[in-house]
Amino acid sequence: MSIYDVIPVSVADYRRRARRRLPGFLFHYIDGGANDEDTLAANVSDFRRYRLQQRVMRNVDSVDTAATLAGRVARMPVALAPVGMAGMFARRGEVQAARAASRAGIPFTASTVGICPVEEIAAATGEPFWFQLYMLRDRDLVRQLLERARGAGCDVLAFTVDLPVPGMRLRDYRNGMLGGGIPGKLSQLAQIASSPLWAVDVGLRGGPLNFGNLRDVVPDPDDLNVYKAFIDAQFDPTVTWEDIAWLRSVWQGKLLIKGVLEADDARAAVDAGADGVIVSNHGARQLDGVASGISKLAGVAAAVGQRTEIYLDGGVRSGIDVLKAVALGARGVLIGRPWVYAMAARGETGVVNLLDVFQREIATAMALMGVNTLDEITGELIEPAP
Repeated sequence: MSIYDVIPVSVADYRRRARRRLPGFLFHYIDGGANDEDTLAANVSDFRRYRLQQRVMRNVDSVDTAATLAGRVARMPVALAPVGMAGMFARRGEVQAARAASRAGIPFTASTVGICPVEEIAAATGEPFWFQLYMLRDRDLVRQLLERARGAGCDVLAFTVDLPVPGMRLRDYRNGMLGGGIPGKLSQLAQIASSPLWAVDVGLRGGPLNFGNLRDVVPDPDDLNVYKAFIDAQFDPTVTWEDIAWLRSVWQGKLLIKGVLEADDARAAVDAGADGVIVSNHGARQLDGVASGISKLAGVAAAVGQRTEIYLDGGVRSGIDVLKAVALGARGVLIGRPWVYAMAARGETGVVNLLDVFQREIATAMALMGVNTLDEITGELIEPAP
């Protein structure tokens, strides 16, 4: 252990700890992207293309980081993004993350393919949370999932539209998680054996390890490979904006369309009835070689920012990044990998501590920028880097 890892503070600190704790195939599942991972790198590095402006001699005695996200006040303009299989990274991971989000005063988004079902998350927190869903071929199943989400108290639906087919995530093939056959399974067992803390915390004490929201519709709910085959068969490449209009007719809560990069698609989402769009390339896990979310944000905001709420997902690694997104037109941001790293490293406490750092970074930066509220952060306070 490095002397710099005594107290994890940043996302990078938690990532290093997560890598040591998790079996390799799980770490690379959450850490990796599609193909050569060019977009994965750009999602993070492109934040450096922008500079915030420092303003002095302003009264900043009442800095307030609060934001209204999808109709509810949050402590800061941050939400926890949906992450599939989060319960594989720490014991009942979705529950731990939802509790951490509640303590931090921000939204948590449950994934369709989470380990913990929405009912378990609701029982653990007693608070509303967001729910993420794909358009599945089985529309009756879509209705059932929406009804369960509503019953669990979800009032915001983050609907993912950038996954008509799964992307080529080559790391998952290299480490035996996908398509490895018997050699792949043996490799996974060896990786688990080298991660004894995870094996006890999750492997032995974290069950049931299945996709809780889909348990009743999959033939063998205890086999994750069967789940994957079922989900892959359910992805619907025929989906169009007309299907989103149908979705709007059956979902009465807030609807955020997740996976938009281009202005034309953002306009189509609003025309189909969306209450907001999430600028995202699926964490760079789908089409490699596309632009980063932060580089597309201003264009989407200019196109539909006066008509709907804009959010950014992907590449956010600090409170400074959050404010850059706000200055470019985002109402708020979603973070995925950062909270999973923190949870894998230190559980609920790790997520709470990381979010506290984000909030303090936001508050400090706002004071140094000479503003007291997020509404004061406009395009005038950000500029291209040389």
